[in-house]
Amino acid sequence: MRKIPFHKIHGNGNDFILIDNRRNILKGRSLSALAKQVCHRNRSVGADGLIVIVPPQDRKAADFKWRFFNADGSEAEMCGNGSRCAARFATIKRIAPKRMVFETLAGLIHAEVKKDTVRVQLSGARDRKMNIPVSLNFGTRIGHFINTGVPHVVYLSNNLAAEDVQSIGSATRWHAIFRPAGTNVNFIQIDGPHRLRIRTYERGVEGETLACGTGAVAAALIAAALGKSQSPVTVTTQGGDRLIVSFQKEGDGFSDLFLEGEAVVVCEGTLYIA
Repeated sequence: MRKIPFHKIHGNGNDFILIDNRRNILKGRSLSALAKQVCHRNRSVGADGLIVIVPPQDRKAADFKWRFFNADGSEAEMCGNGSRCAARFATIKRIAPKRMVFETLAGLIHAEVKKDTVRVQLSGARDRKMNIPVSLNFGTRIGHFINTGVPHVVYLSNNLAAEDVQSIGSATRWHAIFRPAGTNVNFIQIDGPHRLRIRTYERGVEGETLACGTGAVAAALIAAALGKSQSPVTVTTQGGDRLIVSFQKEGDGFSDLFLEGEAVVVCEGTLYIA
C-alpha cells in the first residue's frame, strides 16, 4: 500500500480530492486511473473530481500548476469551483499567498482567498452561439452555447424543479452537434436581472452535481446576452448555495469574468492506494 496525504474540499457542494504532488509522490501512477479510484463514492473517499498540484512551467508567471480530473478519469481544461478549492488548498499548504496565479489547461487563473470565500478570475469566454435547436427524443430544445473554460449549453426553463436533468442532460451532452468534446448542460430559471437558479449536468461526472462554477458563469453570461441579466448575478445552485458572477459586457462580448463563493475544507487524511 502507498500512503498519500490528501485534503477534501467542497465549493458550494461541488467536492474535490486535492493532492500536493510537487515532490512527485505520485511518480509512475496514472492520474486518470487514480481519479476514477479515489472519486468512487462507495469504494473510496468519493468526490466529483481530483485536483493534483504540480510545479508551474513558468515560476515567474504562476505559483503552481494544477491538473484536474473528473470522476470518470477524463482530464478537463478548467473547473470554476475546483479552482476555488485549489486556491484554498494552496494557502493551507503554504504553496501560494492569498492572492495567487496558477496554470490550467484553460490558461492562467488569478485567485484571491478571503475569510469565508474564494474569488477567481476566469481566463475568458468564447465560441458563443445563440438559439441552437437541439433535437432530442423529448422534443426540440433551444440551447445557447458558450465556453467558459469548458463547454456549456444553457437551456432556459420555466419550471426548474420539474426538469429531467439526467435524461435531457445526458442526451445533450452526447449530441452530435457538440461532438467530439461533448458539453456540460445547464438548466436555468431567471428570477430577475441579478438573480437566477441553476441545475447542471456535468460532463465527466455524467450526472447532476450540486454546483458547477463554470456553469454558473455560463448561465449569467447567456442571460446577459439575452438581455435578461446584469452584473453582478447571484446564482443559486441545486445545493441551495449561492455563487456570485460578475463581468463587464463589451459590445457583443464579455471581459473581467469573476466567480466568488465558499470553499470549505471537509477533511484531511491519508489515502491507502494499492
